[in-house]
Amino acid sequence: MTDASKAVSARLSVTRLKPLQIQGNFYLKNSHPRTWVLHSPHSGDNTQLRALAAALGWPCESKRLSYRRQEGLLRVLSLPTLAGVDLAASSPIEAPWPDLVICSGRGAEAVAFWLKQQNPHLRIVFVGTPWSGLSRFDLVITTPQYRLPQAPNVLHNLLPLHDVTPDRLSAETVRWQPRLGTLPRPFTALLVGGASGPYLFTPASARRLGREASAVARAAGGSLLVTTSARTGDAAADALQSAIDVPCFFHRWQSDAPDNPFHAVLGLADRIIVTADSISMMSEAVSTGKPVLLFDIEEGPYAMRADAGRPRIGWRGRSANASIFRLLINHAPPRFSRDLRVVHHQLVTSGRAQWLGDPPAKASPLPLEDALARAVARIRGLFGL
Repeated sequence: MTDASKAVSARLSVTRLKPLQIQGNFYLKNSHPRTWVLHSPHSGDNTQLRALAAALGWPCESKRLSYRRQEGLLRVLSLPTLAGVDLAASSPIEAPWPDLVICSGRGAEAVAFWLKQQNPHLRIVFVGTPWSGLSRFDLVITTPQYRLPQAPNVLHNLLPLHDVTPDRLSAETVRWQPRLGTLPRPFTALLVGGASGPYLFTPASARRLGREASAVARAAGGSLLVTTSARTGDAAADALQSAIDVPCFFHRWQSDAPDNPFHAVLGLADRIIVTADSISMMSEAVSTGKPVLLFDIEEGPYAMRADAGRPRIGWRGRSANASIFRLLINHAPPRFSRDLRVVHHQLVTSGRAQWLGDPPAKASPLPLEDALARAVARIRGLFGL
């Protein structure tokens, strides 16, 4: 490098660093780390990421990633690479590089590790359970079904992060109430998920749910407010709707729907029934402080319920895929599966929820932790803030 080019390089370095404040090993513009959120293919993951980014209050960029077929192999190898990303179909991945990456979904790991190579001071925060070793992350925010070990860089919350706040529920209730005002009160909300791991949500399960939810609403003299989700298949949604025989508002989830009544349904509800396959919806329901009833989407030897703690799950499922998941829960390392029964057990024993059809809990529910505040505090701590 010539003397002239060295001088230009020095001036550029000074220009780049001058407006920044040094905090530890980081250069923080306006005292805020440059933050990227790497979106997941799963809507429940993205709800958590958006809620966490909003609670941090730092300017951030959302990066939507489209993956190539070989992404799965690269994930197994835990390589720092962009080779699994369809860059033409994704958000730009280019400098200036972030100081903080918040991500979820195992496909994002390789991207985060590659970004770490571009900025060695990068902090990586992962929500959920990663494929790679925990030591490769600065913070992992997890919940009990993943059964991760205790570690200094792991934050264990009871339930996932979410965007259900009193202000949002109030605003959505006001906005939607005129459209639902003709239905008789009280309202029973019904939040519907779908097949999950070893558990199937079949049309027969959906019809059973429709009958039992109708009985709850009928006994109260009111109506059902029903919303399905991304995992609710058309056949199950049809079966559910046909089995409901009380006044009802029925919303079918669509990815491109211009308006989603989910938060209004939570705000208007006097009680909430939620299918126990969805930890995200269980978290959102419990956060309202209203009575929450869990619906077991399976029955008999396949049931989700584990009233006497968590006995070993039977390995045979009602499909080959379900059987594989059951074997993984019993024998594989935790990162290969998740055991939702851990969360069910904690919610029921703490009085925060009960199984649909069981008598009400005798004791008052234990207060919920503020998972979002805990996560924000840990992330700020990564930067000495």
